[in-house]
Parts: sequence; C-alpha cells; structure tokens
Amino acid sequence: MAAKEKEMPLKHLISFDKLLRSYDEMAKSKDALLASKAKHVLEVQAPYPELREGFSDVSLLDKHKDVISTILQDSFAEVLSENEIKAASLPYYDIVFNSSRRFQKIIKNAGPDFKPFIRNRDEGIDYIMACTVILNFYYGYKLDFSRPYFYDIPDANGVMHHYRILYNADFMELFPTDKAKELTQDDVDELLENPDDLKLWKEKIPPESFVSKGFVISNMFDVTAEQAISEIKTELIANDKRGSDDFMQDLQETFRSFFRLKDLRVGFVTYNSKSDQFERVYGKGMESFILNDKDTIHCDAALCEGSYRKILKDNDYFAISDVDKYFEISGGSEPYKGLHAQGIKSAIFAPIAAEDELLGVLEVVSTKKGQLNGVNATKLDDVMPYIVSAVIRSKIEEENLIDAIIQHECTSVHSSVYWKFQEEAKRFIVDDLEGRQASFREIVFKDVYPLYGQVDIKDSSQARNTAIQRDLMIQLSSIKDVLDLAFVKEKLPIYEELIFRADNYIESIKETLYSNSEQTIFDFVQTEVNPVLDHLKKLHPDLEKAVKEYEDTIDSTTQSYYDHRRNYDESVMEINRALVGVIDQKQVEAQEMYPHYFERFKTDGVEHNMYIGDSISGEREYDPLYLSNLRLWQLQVMCEMENKYYNLKPQLPVQLDVASLALVYSTSLSIRFRMDEKQFDVDGTYNARYEIIKKRIDKSYIKGTDERLTQKGKLSIVYSQKKDELEYLRYISFLKSKGYFTNNVEIVELEGLQGVSGLKAIRAEILYKKGKESEKTYTYQDLMEELKV
Repeated sequence: MAAKEKEMPLKHLISFDKLLRSYDEMAKSKDALLASKAKHVLEVQAPYPELREGFSDVSLLDKHKDVISTILQDSFAEVLSENEIKAASLPYYDIVFNSSRRFQKIIKNAGPDFKPFIRNRDEGIDYIMACTVILNFYYGYKLDFSRPYFYDIPDANGVMHHYRILYNADFMELFPTDKAKELTQDDVDELLENPDDLKLWKEKIPPESFVSKGFVISNMFDVTAEQAISEIKTELIANDKRGSDDFMQDLQETFRSFFRLKDLRVGFVTYNSKSDQFERVYGKGMESFILNDKDTIHCDAALCEGSYRKILKDNDYFAISDVDKYFEISGGSEPYKGLHAQGIKSAIFAPIAAEDELLGVLEVVSTKKGQLNGVNATKLDDVMPYIVSAVIRSKIEEENLIDAIIQHECTSVHSSVYWKFQEEAKRFIVDDLEGRQASFREIVFKDVYPLYGQVDIKDSSQARNTAIQRDLMIQLSSIKDVLDLAFVKEKLPIYEELIFRADNYIESIKETLYSNSEQTIFDFVQTEVNPVLDHLKKLHPDLEKAVKEYEDTIDSTTQSYYDHRRNYDESVMEINRALVGVIDQKQVEAQEMYPHYFERFKTDGVEHNMYIGDSISGEREYDPLYLSNLRLWQLQVMCEMENKYYNLKPQLPVQLDVASLALVYSTSLSIRFRMDEKQFDVDGTYNARYEIIKKRIDKSYIKGTDERLTQKGKLSIVYSQKKDELEYLRYISFLKSKGYFTNNVEIVELEGLQGVSGLKAIRAEILYKKGKESEKTYTYQDLMEELKV
C-alpha cells in the first residue's frame, strides 16, 4: 500500500476519531438541529469501527468513501465544492481523498495519468521534516520547520499552474511507540548541526517510533499569478542598490522577518574564480563576516575542508548552529575563529550560484546559539533566486561601470562635454526610431579659449639612447666572450667572423647611436648569433654553461639585454604616474570652480590641454574671470607637479630632470571632435596656428643665442601680446608671495619658428619644498645639493 512504500519516523494511521469526538459532544447539544446532524454522522460511522481506530490500508479510503464523505461533510461544504480547491490527505504522502469537485476537475484536466506530487522534495527530506514535527509537538523543542508546499499541475492546454498547499492539522494526534527514545539538548544540537545526515536522524528518531493518527485538510490556492510576478521580480530586482543609504538596513529587516529572528545580520562576499578567493562587496553598509576586516582572503584560508567542499564544490548551504562548540573542536580554525572573534554564535553560508558557477556567498549570522541551523537554512530556497538575480544584475552594473571608467580614462569624451554627446546620441536614437537616416553629427564647440602646458622630461631622447647603447654593448660583449671560448674549443673561421662583426657593432655605437642601430643589431643576434649559440650548447659542457649564463641575462619579453632600458622605462613610468596623480586630483577642484574641457597625455612627461568658454559650460554663464582663474590655477598646479617630481627623483633608478612650459593664447577658437581619431582638435585653417605653436615651442631658442627656452628649475610661459605679459607678471608676483617662485624672473624673445614669429616668454624660477612637512624652500640648484646630502 502507498503509505508504507517509504520509511518514516511516523506510522500513519488514517483515523477520524478526533473529528468524531467533536460529534460525540455535539450530539449532546441542546440545539436539536445540531444534535440531530451529529447523531446522523455517528450512526453512519458506527458499523465501521476502523474509521475511529485507524487504518493504514489506503484501499479502505475508496471502500468507505461514501461514509467518509458523510463524516467530512461539515469540513467540505457542498455549496463551496465548485469553488474551493480542497482535499483530505495524509501528511508527507501524495495521497488525497474526498476532494472538492474543483480539485477533481483540475486533476482531470491535467490528463488521465496525472498524479499530483509535492514540488521539490529531495530524498529523505520528508523523513527529517516529520522529525521536526515530532521535536516540536512531542519533545517540546521549538523549531521553525514551516515552509510552503506547492503542487505544479498543468491545465487542459498544457499550461503549468502552481498551487500553494496549506495544511489544517486540527484532526491529527501523535503517540510514541516503544521505539521512541529520550532526547537530550545535546542530541537535538547534534541533529541541528547535521541537517542532511539522514542516518543520524534515523538513529535519534527511529522509523515508526511514533504513530500519527488522523488526517489533514489540504487547502490549495492558485498562486500562478504570484509566481509569474516573482519571476518578473527576479529579472528586475536590485538595480544598483549598493549606493543607497537604506538598502542594507532594509535588507537586514527583511531577513529578520523572513527568519522570524531579531538577532540576525546579513553579509555578502563575491567569489573570484581566477584566484580562488573571496572579495569584499563595496557599498554603503555592506559587510562580510567571512572577511571580517580584510578586503580579500583565499578560500582555503577562509574555510575548513568541509565548508569549502559544501560551498564551492557542491554549491550547498553550510550551517553552523553552535560556533563556540566548533571553535573549540577545531582548535580555533577558520571559519569558526573569525566568527567567534565577532561574537557570532550561529551562521548559515549560502552559495550564490548561477548555472553551477559560484558568484558569491550570502552570510546570515546570529548572536544566539542554535537560532540558525541546517533546518531553517532550507527556508533560503525560496529567496535565493532573487538574490542570484540581484548578484547577476550587480555584476552587469559593475561591468558597465568598468566600461564607463575605461571610456573616461582612455578616450577624450571628458565629463564637461559629455552632455553634448548625450544630446547627439538621443537625437540619433530618435532619428533611427522614426525611420530617418540616422548619423552622428560632428561635435563642435565655438569661441573657446585654449590653455596648454607640459612638464617634460629633459633630454629624454639622449637618456634613452644612452640606455640602449649600454645594453647593446653589454650584450655584444657577452656574445663575444662566448664566441671566444668557442674558438678556443673549436677553431672555426666562422667564429672569428662573428667576433669581428660584434666588435664592429660595438665600435659603431660607442660614440653615437644611429636610428637603425638597435634594429640592425637585434636582427644580427636573432638570425645569425642565436642559431650558433644553440649549436654550441650541444658541443661541450663548458660552452653549454657559458651560453646559459648569457641567456640568463636576456629578457624574455624583449629578447635582448634589458637592464639600463628597464631602469629608464621604469623611471619614466614613475615620473608620469606622479605628475598625472597631481593634475588629475587638482582637476576635480578646478571643474567645481567652472566646468571646462580637459585632457592630458603621457609621453616623456605629461602634456595637458584645456578649453574654456560659454559653449562648453552649457547652462552656466561664462565670464572672462573664469579664464583668468584657470590660468592662475594652471601655474600653481604646474609648480606643484614640479615639486612632486623633485621629491620623487632620489628614489628613481635613473636620475632625470623635468622642465615646464605653458602657452598663452588670447584669441578664442573652435574645437571639433574628430570621429576618426576619437579626440578633439582645433577647427579651421586660422586656428591651426595655435597647433603649430604648441608643437614647436618646446624646441625653441632664445633669440640670438643657442640657449633652449625650457630649463630645469624654471617655468616658461610663452605669449605674443603685451596684455598677456602684464597679466602673467601679476600672477607670478602673487605666487611669489605664496612661495611658488623666487625673484629670479626674466622676459626673453624667441627665435622665429617656421610660420610663426613675434613670440616672447617669461621664465620664472620655481621654489621647491623638500617633503610635505618642510616649510623651507629651495631653488633648483639648492635642492639638488640638498638631495645629494
């Protein structure tokens, strides 16, 4: 029979005794109608004592269905039978009887062979759930075992409908058998710590150790609409909530209500599969109890073997009902050590996974022992889809944010002009939707004033060439040493010829490095030397050792000796990083003063372009005051960039110098965004003069001399109009009072450039401060002497 096909802690006897006892009392009622009805029910049942005594043979349900229908007529009102979805049933078994006509119709429409089964019941789960009922109603341990049950039943068209089941267990009674055991608190704690250990549960609460006598009434409600809404919510949930002030607080309250526990907190970690580590989720109020105060932690270090397997391998919940106990047992290992230190007494770690890919872990913790355990962990089954959806959406948002940062950092669409691109993009979309020929028009800003500046590494080409020379000479000398040894071992003329050519290359670059020298020597080594060295390794152990010693000096990336060049490249990289750090930070403040276009480029040093004007600022009104303010700001920042570098200089592998230059251009011009090059450029032939000056002034000379304009320790300001000279002399005078410049200020004329003449320059000597705390100032020469000390 069906009720005995699976092992259960309860031996189920279908009985109507508890209900009939109510009729026994009703038969004594002074209400004649009520008493008459009760007596009729009792008379109908009387010939069949098994209906009171209880039976396990489910075939009797069909045999006595008319009698049972009479007994249950008050519980299953005839007038509601066409509307209510209702049936009598046996708990934890897919056995129903005395169904309402509507439920019968639903089952009939599902097909002739369809039988209703409760959704998502894993093997053994019914046994353990029945045990929690026994622990509650017989042993008196209050466990939260309630969770919804559903039937999934297709209609006549094959559309799946979902029905939520609510049990009325008023007519159930529980009795122990001689197999029932006495249970202590330790026994119960052990069960809670091992919610999936069916063998343990059977040991503590053996099969058929209790008798369940009675029946339940299953009231079912069609929740197909709610289910559909939930699925839609799953798609829409968690549009970047991490920046909200209330998000985490609201989430905490939701989980407290969900678990019906006051002392509960929620945390999250993300999982990085590439490095197998947990990482912090950044956002207001976000915390992690696995990480505690760390930003990242390797999974091996964060979890024990069991929790690692459960969470990462099985994607299953890991519950700890007594943290302190396992802290002692494990000798203070993780994750118990970290939880114990945070005052956490019980916890559930729930993997957030999509398509078997772990995305992160939901952490639910309590400051009370036993409040969170393997039993109530299963409640998370009903909310995890929403959490998974939220994490997936959050990852998409984070990827979009990363893309936005890349766009911000790596293209010329600066935030100050982004509004113009947005307007054009919206117009593009409207044209496309309305069927017009959509094209992205060029972005032009008219009547803007340019500012240009550079903090350039002095003699960078010479320093680079010197580094290349040294590396090439060292490499060629090492090759010669190997070939000399080879000629001793094996006197072949070809070795002499290669040695001769290596000597010639050394001699050719000793004084001057020509533009093609590096590539020529590289080709010589790759095509002619390396094959010979590969051959030499096979001839003799001494040669093999010598070749390997040479190869150990060769950089695997460049395939050449790369020591002095590495030092140079690293120095330039550090210089650029330091200079960019200053101007980028200061730009945030400058944009708040008045919005303007800004871009900077890292070469051998850092260049920057700025454009300011009414067409860029959008709604904010422009005034020439803001141009003057930006010019003054530019001088201050360039001095600060110089200070930043010269404090960094002693730490660099190669001791380089920098020199600064600013270009003043008083005529407004237009700039156009070039779609092909993805950057702004000046617009029109007349405005091209500005670009010509910009490209050539750093190579200009003082008129009538062979002295270059730009000098280390000085800021050069190039201009062509007298009013600009007076304006900048005022700025320098002001900045001298602030400790930016010395009194050493000179005005010089420049040699004419190709197509440009009449340029002049102010050269102002910069004052430096050594370190952040020092108030003492230095000229460039003083600073160099101080740094040597």
